[in-house]
Amino acid sequence: MKINAIKKELDGILPGLAVSILISLVSQYLARFLPTLGAALIAILLGMLLGNTLLNRPGLSQGTKFSEKRLLEYAIVLNGLILDFQVLKSAGLKGFVFIILQMFLTIFVTYNLGKYFGFGKRFSLLMGAGNAVCGSSAIGTVSPILKADNKEKGISITIVNLTGTALMIALPLLGAVLYGSDTLRTSALIGGTVQSVGQVVAAAKLVNDEVVTLATVFKLMRVLLIIVVAILYGRMNMNEGETLCTRKKRAGVTAVEAADEAGTPASPAAVSYGVPWFLTGFVVFFLIRSFIGVPDSVLVASKAISTQFEVAALAAIGMRVKFADIIKEGPKAMLYGLTVGAVQDVIAVALIRVFFG
Repeated sequence: MKINAIKKELDGILPGLAVSILISLVSQYLARFLPTLGAALIAILLGMLLGNTLLNRPGLSQGTKFSEKRLLEYAIVLNGLILDFQVLKSAGLKGFVFIILQMFLTIFVTYNLGKYFGFGKRFSLLMGAGNAVCGSSAIGTVSPILKADNKEKGISITIVNLTGTALMIALPLLGAVLYGSDTLRTSALIGGTVQSVGQVVAAAKLVNDEVVTLATVFKLMRVLLIIVVAILYGRMNMNEGETLCTRKKRAGVTAVEAADEAGTPASPAAVSYGVPWFLTGFVVFFLIRSFIGVPDSVLVASKAISTQFEVAALAAIGMRVKFADIIKEGPKAMLYGLTVGAVQDVIAVALIRVFFG
């Protein structure tokens, strides 16, 4: 019976999973000719286009749901191997304090701007995590904690990636105007604000290799702090109309039931501490890399696999976003995203002046 159940589940997952992987591969190929957009954004947009037209089929739903959830979780776990205490130390104490303030001011401002634009708590906090930490991966990490729905997750990932693309182009120019050839301040500007790791590297490459190295260090500090953001989010009250920082459980709803409502299985760790299993995996891999060491071949392989999983997950997320939702929320959400991006830059410039002169 178990074998039949597994076979039935695989039969439901494989079509959507295969389509997600195919869109991912096509997106990575197209990214060679459109490097400014990048594979992640192309995968989201192509997934949206096909998911609302040619591939708008119920038979793909189970596989795209698996892809958007599980593949992104596996990618997050593998991302733990790209971090290393020794690498992070190169930015110094000032750099670390700069990143902490930049991130939490970004989340604070993004949340309050979301309220101003009329968005709910979950969407605003998803946008806060995506912009402050590491784009799609951060949204994927906190969405089960916030119990965000597919529409909130899909639109926030799309907007954050579009905002990141805009900043990827604008910040090297802004850095040149404000800081000239100063490596530290330019690296802090790019690494402290641009949304995804890939976008940080792409933006820094428009300056020079020294900026690529140091901007990546600033960015990796943001990635590490997703742990803190996730724990804080898990303690927040998501009931609309109530104070965000007042934890209030709904009567008669257990952690397991709440997780079931969000369509996510509740692991023992998630039930007890509000921390998803993949975030625990991320921390474990980070500690292994930092204190035990990992062969270079394993690091290269894990980075390649993580990239494949993430792009395929983003393709699946795109397929599950409906044009009707984009038409309804898109223009306002895009204005919200660009406003957040602009405010991020202002905060970063002010903090860079304080910490680095």
